[in-house]
Amino acid sequence: MPKHFRMTDAARRNLTAIENSAVDELLAGRMGRRDFLRHGSVLGLSLPFLGGLVAAAGLGTQQVRAEGKPGGTVRAGVATPGGAIDPVTYYDSGSCQLVFQTAEFLCITQADLTLKPVLAESWAPNDDGSVWTFKLRKGVKFHNGEDFKADDVVATFDRLADPSGASNALSVFKGLLSKGGTRKVDDHTVAFHLDAPNGSFPYSVSIDNYNAVILPASYKGDYEKTFEGTGPFRLETYTPKVGATFVRNPDYWGEKALPDRLEFKFYGDVQPRILALQAGEVDILDAVPLDVSQVVLNSPDITVLRVASTAHRQLHMRCDTGPFTDKRVRQALALCIDRSKLVDGLCRGMAATGNDSPFAPAFPATDKTVPQRVQDIAKAKQLLEAAGVASGFDITLTTLRYSDIPGYAQLFQNFAKEIGALIALNIEDQDKYYGKAVFGQSDWLDSPLGITDYAHRSVPNVFLKSPLVSDGPWNAAHFKNPAYDGMVASYLKALDIGAQRSAASDIQKLLLDETPVIFSYFPDLLVPVRKNVSGLPPIAAGLLLDRVSIG
Repeated sequence: MPKHFRMTDAARRNLTAIENSAVDELLAGRMGRRDFLRHGSVLGLSLPFLGGLVAAAGLGTQQVRAEGKPGGTVRAGVATPGGAIDPVTYYDSGSCQLVFQTAEFLCITQADLTLKPVLAESWAPNDDGSVWTFKLRKGVKFHNGEDFKADDVVATFDRLADPSGASNALSVFKGLLSKGGTRKVDDHTVAFHLDAPNGSFPYSVSIDNYNAVILPASYKGDYEKTFEGTGPFRLETYTPKVGATFVRNPDYWGEKALPDRLEFKFYGDVQPRILALQAGEVDILDAVPLDVSQVVLNSPDITVLRVASTAHRQLHMRCDTGPFTDKRVRQALALCIDRSKLVDGLCRGMAATGNDSPFAPAFPATDKTVPQRVQDIAKAKQLLEAAGVASGFDITLTTLRYSDIPGYAQLFQNFAKEIGALIALNIEDQDKYYGKAVFGQSDWLDSPLGITDYAHRSVPNVFLKSPLVSDGPWNAAHFKNPAYDGMVASYLKALDIGAQRSAASDIQKLLLDETPVIFSYFPDLLVPVRKNVSGLPPIAAGLLLDRVSIG
């Protein structure tokens, strides 16, 4: 037996059956290094231990990141926060970028979608994934001097899961974690008792769920006065609509931040941000849309970090409204699209091709053997004829003025014309399009045909549930399919990667057949920085600036 197999067997003796099944997948070649590290990290195995298993199996070694030089000020240009900043309720990028410097999560996702412990040292599920127990880091203090303990974690997630409150995280926690489900075991241990088993729960308490920063149990609101947290930076100044500054936290529990200071400048639109970067007024921007990326991609003083993302634009068709009550019409519209023109033209090659399900290529459970849907005008016309609309139909597509979406809408309009579907475009400001984000009061949720932006997640859970299950709060397609609902339940509760893959494959095939939503492409996230900037982690969740240095 080869030496690396003996080493792996020795290391496996203390693993659970679920953890050993992941190792089996790795050794059998059914799971690559990246997916193995990601899946193992979800189960709570440490990244050094997982890296050792990978190295023992002869599949590579861990990369060591070069450390930058300490000192100086890092200047970031970000979108103006959308109102008073409160981690419980915020939903906009500008607010997130500020809070991420001062407050922390139990864990964070990395570029390869693995989970890195932060305020949690480790975690593990029970046998069916209905209870997840987290061991918390000791010796951590909030900026106000209070000790970080289990009570703070319990209070944080009770706040976020409270249905009577205004928590923006309810879109994640509804049906997953209820108020009272987070329970203190001792001062440095909490157990999350879930509403239903979930095989990837740690992502729900990570930076993927941007509201889930840990706040003191004593938190009563008015966050902008203190930016309270346990993070590597403390608040220096905050001026609404203008900017903020933060300084290194000398009492930080981990590696002290490299920069002495952070300076954030707020901009109401992306163009002034880009001009500020080009002029050297700021060093880093938050992510920029594809439609303006060419400006910075061609600049000799700027580097654009490309991060593979699961963000996408959902093109929904209302399954309860003609002509989309007939799935053949929905399939025909999906077949009229030339996805290569979207990826290579609209996105300039900076995207992955979609196959009409939320399972992006980046997700390890995605069944890549499911045939890719491609443009087929003849078949699309045959489907329309079989559905009784051979002469085509007229309909309005309603969407929002954001990033590449208007360009996508225009290309889709042209594609559809080839099969006789005449589509009028109604492109609205974001506030009008989203409305109150409830059925009956939102152009997004009420329009018969629309395109909606969905931000990156490291697991597809939100994409599978909120816009597609029968009672989903974002079900703009009004898609109701009990078989689909059951498949999603099976996927969500699966701890074993084999079970996840089986459920994912079933979901992908059902959605290709039903086609309530078209997923054409998954655009990369583009983060521009000046050439002298180093150390920014290439993650899709947002800016983490504690290891950044200016050369």
